[in-house]
Amino acid sequence: MKISYRTLAVTALLLLLVAMAEHLQPSEVNWSGFDYLIAGLLVFAAGFTLETVMHRWRQHKMRWWIIALVLLIFVLLWMELAVGIFGSPIAGS
Repeated sequence: MKISYRTLAVTALLLLLVAMAEHLQPSEVNWSGFDYLIAGLLVFAAGFTLETVMHRWRQHKMRWWIIALVLLIFVLLWMELAVGIFGSPIAGS
């Protein structure tokens, strides 16, 4: 089953709305518009990559290794942008 770009974009937007709801409450969440843009692009890119792998990769064992790698990269990049676990120039907070 092929997922459309529109579905991926709407899913990314809904996930960002969850973060925005947290931003409305008085807390330590301090995202700018640029942060939402980068998070949306990251979620959309991860979803697009996963959809491409699921649609085009036929070997099931290799497919799951690639999916795990994509998810690992997504999580590590998200954490680096959020709190800077590696201390790179793109690190947040």
